[in-house]
Amino acid sequence: MSARESLRIGAGAGFSGDRIDPALVLAERGNVDFLVFECLAERTIALAQLEKLKDPAKGFDPRLEERMEALLATCRERGVRIITNSGAANPLAGAGAIADIARSQGLRGMKVAAVTGDDVLEHVREHAQEYKREYPELATIEDRIIAANAYLGAEPIVQALDGGADIAITGRVADPALFLAPLVHAFRWPMDDWPLMGKGILVGHLLECAGQLTGGYFADPPRCEVPKIADLGFPIAEVSAGGSAIFTKAPRTGGLLSVATCTQQLLYEVHDPHRYVTPDVVADFSAVQFSAAGPNRVLAAGATGARRPDSLKVVVAYLDGYIGEGQLSYAGPNALPRAQLALEIVLHRLKRAGMSEQELRGELIGVNSVVQTANVTAASDPRELRIRIAGRARSQRDAARIGDEVEALYTNGPAGGGGAAKSVREVIALLPMLIPRDSASPRITITET
Repeated sequence: MSARESLRIGAGAGFSGDRIDPALVLAERGNVDFLVFECLAERTIALAQLEKLKDPAKGFDPRLEERMEALLATCRERGVRIITNSGAANPLAGAGAIADIARSQGLRGMKVAAVTGDDVLEHVREHAQEYKREYPELATIEDRIIAANAYLGAEPIVQALDGGADIAITGRVADPALFLAPLVHAFRWPMDDWPLMGKGILVGHLLECAGQLTGGYFADPPRCEVPKIADLGFPIAEVSAGGSAIFTKAPRTGGLLSVATCTQQLLYEVHDPHRYVTPDVVADFSAVQFSAAGPNRVLAAGATGARRPDSLKVVVAYLDGYIGEGQLSYAGPNALPRAQLALEIVLHRLKRAGMSEQELRGELIGVNSVVQTANVTAASDPRELRIRIAGRARSQRDAARIGDEVEALYTNGPAGGGGAAKSVREVIALLPMLIPRDSASPRITITET
């Protein structure tokens, strides 16, 4: 296949629970060549591993099927190819689900590629003794580890696309690599051309959070107004074979794509602009500049890169007890003193029962739950507020006691509590570490409809 001169990539999702209709707009009238759905966070994959343990047919993104049911026919009709990390802990099962939907919609002859190999749990277990020297925490969590996933790069996705995949579904892959892969595939970029890889990673980094680039996180009225934000359109990158990129959005969609929104997203989760480390390249964003190229059109230039690292980042997920929570509302005259007394009662009873003070948190939503204040009585006489008490415990039973104690305030005082809610959830904690690159072995499995 000969290299192309330009490519249009649309951001179809920025997280697992993202909206579906903006992606459908991109498929219908965004004139895109690829739609990329970035749906995987660190804890998301650990929770997916738990689902897979319960049912080997599960473990992929819970909204994958809903997304594909809405989009497959339109994407097939318009020749739009799909890349997504919605495979989470089970890309093979995710690929099977996509193929089943395609068949049910009469879409024959589609190739769905599952990229696996990011699951390195067995490697971490086999080499735990070696890794403990650098990561001594492993010794204390070894028997509670449930998952270990490496951040793969773009290369296996490129191989899947080169093999004719209409859809590539992965597990843990570095977010910007999802967007770099179609550029390498279409333009035949050498993957050791570090300046080009840096340019591609910039495209991915700006697109990966979807609506954040088109004003979602930028909106802060009245200082930062975003037009028609309820109908926020997702971004598109028009990328040339040389790596220059113009960012825009579909016509007649809400939102704002400007130098300011691009600058904000550039800084998102970048600790060192000179060294943004990814599996594909150590990108350098320090000289990136944005310039307006028309309404909702921004040109990005100046990214480069250096040799990729010899190691891969791995996130080890492990069970770390339970969090119990209880909430109750107070309203009307004297609401604040009553709510404060409620907190004191519950915390006193929990501590007396043996729960650690360091593992408990009590707060007044609307007064000090986000912004901590030394003296909550200084608040301006709130007419309604809600207490929240949460704590971590080793057992599910101990965690459940927190919500039970809050609920007991109904009849045990203070007066006027209502709307009790309680919950218990398992805690998934994370340990980041590095492993040699060759410890992960990516594989590609093709399913045809």
